[in-house]
Amino acid sequence: MIDLQVRGESGRIVASSRGFDWTQELIDLDAAMFPMLAGLCGYLDTVFNRRQIPILMAELDRLPAGLIPELARAQVRRLATLVGEGQHLYLWFCGD
Repeated sequence: MIDLQVRGESGRIVASSRGFDWTQELIDLDAAMFPMLAGLCGYLDTVFNRRQIPILMAELDRLPAGLIPELARAQVRRLATLVGEGQHLYLWFCGD
């Protein structure tokens, strides 16, 4: 299960989304084509900064349709937008 959070530098949670279980689908991704998404693991935390967000979004857009739920894509986009528009914010994928 992956929870998504936007956190500030102090660790304060600014926004969140709970309960996506789709990292298993990412295990077989080609790390050369999807270096950000291929690094996600359902058991570990992964953090993306403002400069990494455009790369993450481009990878998300290239994923084959149906690989992950559309609701999950929408939540990642929503929270990534907050990071991109803010200052000193980070997108956290929080594993179990």
